Parts: sequence; C-alpha cells; structure tokens
Amino acid sequence: MGRTAALPAPAPGMVDPTAILSALPEPILVIDRQRRIHFANLQAEEFFDASAALLVGSQLDTLIPGDSPVHSLIDQARMTGGSVSDYSIMLETPRIGLHFLTAKAAPLSDPPDLVVLSLHERSIARKIDNQLTHRGAARSVVAMAAMLAHEVKNPLSGIRGAAQLLEENASEGDRMLTRLICDEADRIVALVDRMEVFTDGRPLEKTAVNIHGVLEHVRRVAQSGFGRAIRFVERYDPSLPPVLGNRDQLIQVFLNLVKNAAEACPEKGGEIVLSTAYQHGVRLAVPGSDSRVHLPLLISVQDNGDGIPEDLRANLFDPFVTTKMNGTGLGLALVAKIIGDHGGVIDFDSVPRRTIFKVSLPVAPGRTASEGGV
Repeated sequence: MGRTAALPAPAPGMVDPTAILSALPEPILVIDRQRRIHFANLQAEEFFDASAALLVGSQLDTLIPGDSPVHSLIDQARMTGGSVSDYSIMLETPRIGLHFLTAKAAPLSDPPDLVVLSLHERSIARKIDNQLTHRGAARSVVAMAAMLAHEVKNPLSGIRGAAQLLEENASEGDRMLTRLICDEADRIVALVDRMEVFTDGRPLEKTAVNIHGVLEHVRRVAQSGFGRAIRFVERYDPSLPPVLGNRDQLIQVFLNLVKNAAEACPEKGGEIVLSTAYQHGVRLAVPGSDSRVHLPLLISVQDNGDGIPEDLRANLFDPFVTTKMNGTGLGLALVAKIIGDHGGVIDFDSVPRRTIFKVSLPVAPGRTASEGGV
C-alpha cells in the first residue's frame, strides 16, 4: 500500500525504500510542486483515515487546510533546499479531529521538485506541555515570592527585634534560644530574598551576546571552585551567531546548570560536556499568540551522573523540587524564568550516566550563522 511510480523501484538485491518508509512510526507524505501527494506510508493512511489509493494523486489541501503552516513549511523547504521544522502546529479537520504536531519538511534531490513531509504528534505534545509547564512554574514562584515578602518577611523583622530585646536581659541558657530565633529568622529572610528575584518586572535589557564567552566564563568559575575535580569537554560550533539576551542572566542560567551537573557527577571520573549547535528551521509557538519564533541556537550541558529520578521529572522546574540534602529547589525554577524571559525553551533528557539539559535561544537581529561566535 502507498506505493507509486513516482518513487524509484529498488535495484535487484536492494531493500525497497517504500518498505522502509512504511515501517517508520510517523506519517510520511511526498508532495510535488503542485501540492499533489505522490506517496503515503502506512502510518499516513492511519493518521488521515484514508487508503493510499485515495491519498496518492489527491491535493494536500484536501487533507490539510490551505491556511495551515504546513503549506508554508513545504515552500520554505523547497526554497532553502534544506530541512525545516515547525514544533507548534495545530491541525484540526472533521476527518481526523484535533492534533498538535511537529512537522518536518525536506526536499528530495531525486526525483526533483518533491518534498518529504513527516508529522510527529507525541513530540510536539511533550514540547508544548514542557514549555508551558516551565513558564507556569516560574509564574507560580513570582506569586509566591510576592506573598512571602508581604506576609512573612515583614513580620519576621518584628520577631527578630523582639528576640534581640529579650536577649539583653536573658540568662545564658535563654540567650541560646533568642540567638536561635534570630538565626532562623535570618535564614527565612535569606530564602525570601532569593525568591524576590522572581518578582523583578523590569524589562530585560538584551544585546548581542557571544554565548561561547558566557560558557567559557562559567567553565572558569566552575573549575576554580565546585568543579575542580570535573573533566570539562567543549564541543562548540565556531560559526554560531550571537544570541539575543542579557549576558549576566545567561551566566546565571548556565552557572546553575553546570553546578547541578557537577553535583550530579560521580566522585571519580566526573565529566561535563558543554556543546553548541545551530538548528536550521526550528520554530516554536509563542504561548497565547499566533506568532512563531525562530530558536536556532542550541546550548547543551551534559553530565555522566546517575540521572534524574523518575518521580521528579514531571515537576523538575517547579519551586522547591530538589534532590539535594540542603537544596532550596529554586535554581531550576529561576533558570526556567530567565529562559522564558529570553523567549527561549529549556528541556532535558536523562538516563543513567547521561543527563543533558538543552536550551534553545533566538539569534540577535541581523546576525547569521556564518558570522561565528567564538
């Protein structure tokens, strides 16, 4: 099923490419310049609830509405001659219902003028859920910090002042208790102070930032302190253009990620890999709007620790979620907020001996990958 004369027949002794395409778990369509479908694999038949006999030769807009971003994605792939992706497409038709998709389009060189379109449903659902969850976690910390500053921090100053007055006339044993009250009050105030960084509503000052300069600064800080026993590996793309961001806040982000990675590494043989790459054609939707942003800059921090416990992964960017004995669980919540303020996305994958945090960020206006970033 799904086989047409538009695709070349395999040579004797060769594997049939149609069989390979039909074995893939995602719907695959091959589209010509007139938007006619030349090939549909088995998963495409199931996804669109139609046989290959009906799909092949029909117009794409009979399956996907003409105003869908899928059509512009196909045009972009044909114009650029390279693979392009859109991670935020909503597709709804009476036949198939509502689906959230990642769509990828890539031109074929032989036969010419054909574009391969693949649709990935589960990955986009996870990407959108993670993006909204991480930003929602940051917003929850903002509300909590504002409440604590008013309802907790101010009364604590009164409690501390009263303890200091009592200490003046207290016995030696009672002074230990009043000192304990002061110390605990100071500890809570310090925690609230750390959270108040989330309530800073001032517009973020962004400039063109060399992300490799940021990573080098973070590495030097780490190797002079908490990461002294860690082996650092750098895999940088030298053609990477500048990121549009705030240098100090980006240092905060990657310092937190590298510190977490260092603490996760084994005592012997710990390794952290810092890498950068340019992702052509990667776009993500802006929550609450119809616009899409291009996030081609991928920065990764990888460690060889035990991995993130399964029960923490769904809420890893929520406040107060931590695996550390004395951790506050605010580090990754702050990271999520800063990345969100930059219009970027953070995600992670974790298995034993390989945990990787991936940050996608926008390019500074007017910059291209050929300008370089090292």
